Amino acid sequence: MTKKDVAAVLEEIAVLLELAGENPFKARSYTNVARQIEQLDEDIETVVADGRLREIKGVGEALEEKITELVTTGSLEYHQQLRNQFPESLFELFAIPGLGAKRIKTLYEELGIKSLGELEYACTENRLLGLKGFGKKMQQNVLDGIAHAKRYRERHHIHTAKSEAERLRTHLESSNDVIRLEVAGSLRRSRETVKDIDVLASSKRPAALMEHFVSYDGIAKVTSHGETKSSVLLESGLAADLRVVSDAEFPYALHHFTGSKEHNVAMRQRAREKGLKMNEYGLFRGEDNVSCDDEAAIFAELSLPYIPPELREDMGELDADPLPQLITIDDLIGLFHCHTTYSDGLASVTEMAKGAQDRGYQYLVIADHSQSAGYASGLTPETVAKQHDEIDDLNRALKGFRVLKGIESDILSDGSLDYTDDILAAFDVVIASVHSKLSMKEDDATARIVAAVENPYTTILGHPTGRLLLSREGYPLDFERVFDACRANTVAIEINANPHRLDLDWRLVKRAKEKGIKLCIAPDAHSVDGMDDIQYGVGVARKGWLEAGDVLNTLTAEELLSWRNSK
Repeated sequence: MTKKDVAAVLEEIAVLLELAGENPFKARSYTNVARQIEQLDEDIETVVADGRLREIKGVGEALEEKITELVTTGSLEYHQQLRNQFPESLFELFAIPGLGAKRIKTLYEELGIKSLGELEYACTENRLLGLKGFGKKMQQNVLDGIAHAKRYRERHHIHTAKSEAERLRTHLESSNDVIRLEVAGSLRRSRETVKDIDVLASSKRPAALMEHFVSYDGIAKVTSHGETKSSVLLESGLAADLRVVSDAEFPYALHHFTGSKEHNVAMRQRAREKGLKMNEYGLFRGEDNVSCDDEAAIFAELSLPYIPPELREDMGELDADPLPQLITIDDLIGLFHCHTTYSDGLASVTEMAKGAQDRGYQYLVIADHSQSAGYASGLTPETVAKQHDEIDDLNRALKGFRVLKGIESDILSDGSLDYTDDILAAFDVVIASVHSKLSMKEDDATARIVAAVENPYTTILGHPTGRLLLSREGYPLDFERVFDACRANTVAIEINANPHRLDLDWRLVKRAKEKGIKLCIAPDAHSVDGMDDIQYGVGVARKGWLEAGDVLNTLTAEELLSWRNSK
């Protein structure tokens, strides 16, 4: 091992000792020796072989034994024992500049954060603002550091990919050589995470369009450059491909490169059954290409209605009769699950109401955290009363808009909700969510959720699995039991539109619809801008085959309250 290797292990031991709450002087001794070793004028292996480790300042008998073991075997049992005390994912946090062991220890102990994804989500919910040693500037620095650390991950959240794709699209559309242009691939299908960005264009001058593509100033590296296909790595860490075809080929290529692979296989089989051959270049009857001006014409040639991209997952879309009239964002008139400065939001009740009204909604359901969520400044009964008075005053002043009194009530470990019945009865909407003790086994976790659903005051089951995409798997649940309980108790299930969650998963959304359960699309917004995350929830809803009538957000406030009272 090199001096640098040994010093790195000693530095990590120092950090682990701090995390474990050991005497700070003990941790510092490892740091000091690490620095001494880095400054040696000779190889550490030579020093160990000659038995001269004690000549290094700070090295006593215990450290001599450890360094010798490390250098001669390549590993150190003591080091591994310390690591084993913590989740492996916790060590991702050390990649963030400014997050030393003390701050990581605070995050781990106070907020239960043990991965990069959990830290990012905590920042988006402003959980760091109340912690000692943190603040608004530090929270932003952490977010910047996370963005840097994530650049070379294989998959990316949908909002990151969509933002990059929109900027890239704007650049490409500025070229006079574009005839038609679409973002394809999993992003067009509204998948919850995206590996790369696929862009398809038609042009009479493909080489010129490719030159325009590779001139984009957001590119970190051009990985291939051809006349009909080029690939780049964007500065964000996302890869992007551009394919250019003739305008006549565009509809076939758009269908093919939108995918999914499974949907395309099913479509090719459908074509064969009709004596046709289908690929990215066309739809052929013998040697003749069947002329199709757009994707709808391709589907029509195969005796199919137009299948929206979100449904192209080979989950029955070719056999559905009829296909659902998928919900759109314009169908939504109510905005659910928004936080304010009463808990961990960044905007006041008035500011959030104005933000919702400006976006064309008719009502807003405020849902701050309940009292058990101390990490998020959860509302005490006294604070609930104060907020309700403010909402009453605001509603008297508003015209054509209404604020509903909601709460995101923690589901406690036994399935009970976080307030007494008299307080729960004061809310228009109760969103029941799990935020703690996420490691229960399936039977216990399911019983906990079912108990909460059976509470007569529960209106909506919030982010049902607790998952954080690319970071934390959802807790295991028997969804048949959960769905049956929701249906029996007239409880809706949230599609949490925060792009770090997108929970309920779209596959389960489809099953919930089949069970006759209402769903609710909610941005879980902690700022006015966060309201715009609703678009990602709509994508999940569409992938789950939802129509306007399946979703609470399409009800008026009066209809919503009437539905709630039908329990």
